[in-house]
Amino acid sequence: MRPLTDTTPKPLLQVNGRPLMQAAMQSLVAGGVRQLVINTAWLGDQISSHFGHQHRAAIVAYSHEGRDFGGALETAGGIVRALPLLGDVFWVVAGDIYAPGFVFREAAVERFVASGRLAHLWLVPNPPHNPGGDFGISPEGLALSDAPVKYTFSTIALYRAALFAPPYCEIPPGNPSGIKAPLAPLLRAAMADGAVSAELYTGAWTDVGTPERLAELNGKKRPA
Repeated sequence: MRPLTDTTPKPLLQVNGRPLMQAAMQSLVAGGVRQLVINTAWLGDQISSHFGHQHRAAIVAYSHEGRDFGGALETAGGIVRALPLLGDVFWVVAGDIYAPGFVFREAAVERFVASGRLAHLWLVPNPPHNPGGDFGISPEGLALSDAPVKYTFSTIALYRAALFAPPYCEIPPGNPSGIKAPLAPLLRAAMADGAVSAELYTGAWTDVGTPERLAELNGKKRPA
């Protein structure tokens, strides 16, 4: 995203007049979430300065990976670092995706809790930059590591804290050493145990990974 991110963290880049990550924050609060935890890395102090510790009806806390360890811990490493701030079940969404129509429903949380599974993923039709997709979906709604038809992981998901503990994750709680760890190996191991479900989301979704994608979003005005 350079040069746009030379002086601004990607989640604060503007989409139709507001920070990219703000759409997800507002949707989470609208869905009943009352505590938001933001992992920050590059220029992370700008994010905490912008949003402070209150966003609408939610309290905002921060896990400053960049300040504490000099950079991002990758997805699993960052989640384990933030676990002391999270409950047993929690939503995760990347700060650099834009899905303005996604609804974080309390009913989805209730179904997930009742399922006993460790994760529930929302997949999307494959964008041009990821034509092979990431995961499949079985007829029973289980996420599949290998499948003839794969979709792209939107980054939107529900998790249980148990996914980030043995046998799936060996990083100590709170990740005090700042170990970097990707999420996909944990998910694939849990998928092999039938512990991950998934569904397809077909609403508007963009991985804002290039200046061109950001410009395209800003050329298509959407209501705030």
